[in-house]
Amino acid sequence: QVQLVESGGGLVQAGGSLRLSCAGSGRTFNNYILGWFRQAPGKEREFVAGISRSGGNTYYADSVKGRFTISRDNAKNTVDLQMNSLESEDAAVYYCGADSAVIFRKMAATWDYWGQGTQVTVSS
Repeated sequence: QVQLVESGGGLVQAGGSLRLSCAGSGRTFNNYILGWFRQAPGKEREFVAGISRSGGNTYYADSVKGRFTISRDNAKNTVDLQMNSLESEDAAVYYCGADSAVIFRKMAATWDYWGQGTQVTVSS
């Protein structure tokens, strides 16, 4: 079992920045691929960014490439998402996830563990 707790959401103006953090506990953190997903009202949960077990490989949705950066610290059991140049379309509840799969997968339904989510609101 892995427990994930997100923090760092809030209200930001368009063009601004936020940094989300996810703290993990339970089973060995570096056994899992980690990622961030988001879900806006009336929409399905969508992939945002992912990072391999070692942190050596990162993956991004096309909509956030060049603006968001994912990182992890296995010693601290944390995974962060730095979000820059935020747009109104980025507003959503952001979820931290952990996946035990061998290879990276973008489908939220296949991931094993989730945090409770943190709200990101972008004002124009």
